[in-house]
Amino acid sequence: MNLSLKSLSVKQWTILLLVIAAASTAGIIYELNRIHQINAFNLAVSTGKNPKTDQQSVEAKYSTAYWLAKNERYKESTLLFSQLTQKGTPSQRAAVQHNVGNMFFLKALQVGGGNDMKVHDEIEYLLNQAHSSYKQALKQDNSNWGTRRNMDRVISLLPNFDKCGMII
Repeated sequence: MNLSLKSLSVKQWTILLLVIAAASTAGIIYELNRIHQINAFNLAVSTGKNPKTDQQSVEAKYSTAYWLAKNERYKESTLLFSQLTQKGTPSQRAAVQHNVGNMFFLKALQVGGGNDMKVHDEIEYLLNQAHSSYKQALKQDNSNWGTRRNMDRVISLLPNFDKCGMII
């Protein structure tokens, strides 16, 4: 079947253009709906609620875990972040490890109580966990300077590390 543009009648042209218009309209409606879903997702995330769309996405779980960490709900946040350590792109996995390290680091900075050995051991444990998380983040994505800086800070606070980051 040889079909050229000159052989189409006005009626065929009209039908072809109506089909194209209908397909374009369907595409526009889909994209507008998706934009609405993305706006609702962003609003839910920014207020700390679970999004109604894309609930199983890495971004949804990450944002919920991040919000929990910001509100010092570290146990719940750590559980969500731990689910994400094997999902997503290397950059996303690095961000997860970076935030887990931040939680341990912040918790270590918040622990206080003088020269009690139990408190000292807890702080050292938290700093070691932060160091391990930052190290994993840098293995996934070595380009994040924030992770490097935080790891250097943790190393400077750990008693059994020298200034080069080697275990003594």
